[in-house]
Amino acid sequence: MSMDTRDGTPAREVEHYVDPTPFNPAVTEEMTEEQEQFYQASQWQIMWWKFKRHKIAVWSGVVLILFYLCVPFAEVIAPYGPNSRDSLHLFAPPQSIHLFNEGEFVGPFVYGMTSQIDMETLQWVFTEDTENVQPIRFFCRGASYEFWGLFDADFHLFCPAEEGTLFLIGTDRLGRDQFSGLVYGARLSLTVGLVGVTISIVLGLFFGGIAGYFGGFLDSIIQRMIEIIRSMPELPLWMALSAALPVTWSPVWIYFGLTIILGLLDWPGLARAVRSKLLSLREEEYAKAAVLMGAKPKRVITRHLLPGFTSHIIASATLSIPAMILGETALSFLNLGLRRPAISWGVLLNEAQNISVVTVYPWLMAPVAPIIIVVLAFNFLGDGLRDAADPYK
Repeated sequence: MSMDTRDGTPAREVEHYVDPTPFNPAVTEEMTEEQEQFYQASQWQIMWWKFKRHKIAVWSGVVLILFYLCVPFAEVIAPYGPNSRDSLHLFAPPQSIHLFNEGEFVGPFVYGMTSQIDMETLQWVFTEDTENVQPIRFFCRGASYEFWGLFDADFHLFCPAEEGTLFLIGTDRLGRDQFSGLVYGARLSLTVGLVGVTISIVLGLFFGGIAGYFGGFLDSIIQRMIEIIRSMPELPLWMALSAALPVTWSPVWIYFGLTIILGLLDWPGLARAVRSKLLSLREEEYAKAAVLMGAKPKRVITRHLLPGFTSHIIASATLSIPAMILGETALSFLNLGLRRPAISWGVLLNEAQNISVVTVYPWLMAPVAPIIIVVLAFNFLGDGLRDAADPYK
């Protein structure tokens, strides 16, 4: 339909666009159901949906799960015992895994090694013996161990061939398998962060909750205490406290002493975060209503205020674990933390203190790889949790 304009010229017809695709009410209903599902979901569900979109954080979580499987099943995964020695293979290089031998498929296997002493350098020289094919055995019986201190067993995920060797990352100066050491070392290096963070969370929530809820004189005292602790250099303080541990203590007591030290020095950061959050949340209407109804401060803090930012606490704790792992590694590397017969990644790195030895036997630096992978995985996981902690952002 066209109409004349004021000057008498006919107006241009405006085309009316119609979508040619047929109308499908199911699509609209489906979108409405998704929207309703989103609005009716709990905070934790929305956090999980948002966390799944962070692909790097998800894969980091998978990597950490695989590493933490070494904690309960180290004896099964490691082909050798933690302190098993092979006097014929001192500083043996890593053995490569092969699938084909002279064009024929054999399956996973390694070549045997022949050794001789270099009379000029007085070092063992190892060479591959291509005629000595040693197939890798899977789900086999090998070195015996005491599983969780409950019963004796000898089942392993994989084992060397009968009368053969399997040194995937080489051996150290006493002929101890480096790969088995890494598997057993994960048990202490990974759990020291969890135990230390638990101590840090308890102290951080306690002191931060008191400072943020009550304020005033208590807040001033706690803040001054936090400033004193934060003003001290972290590594020298770790070293001083670790050196104070009695040398007569068993490795178990040294382990718990070290985790307590790491936890006691890490709580100020979390306490400040809790304090700042409580200062804002205590003015909310639901917190004031709980006080007016006669709720005690302990109930108001634990039941009404802290659950409001539990997700932020989880994210902060996840980012604190790598620092504790690095702290234990540094102390053990400097002979101020765990020591043999206890095994951690820092204890294994202690073998690489001499740079001249590292240049000749570079596989002694192998524990650096899992440390880097775990620290990066925790940081990526913490970033994903921190983004998901505010699901409505």
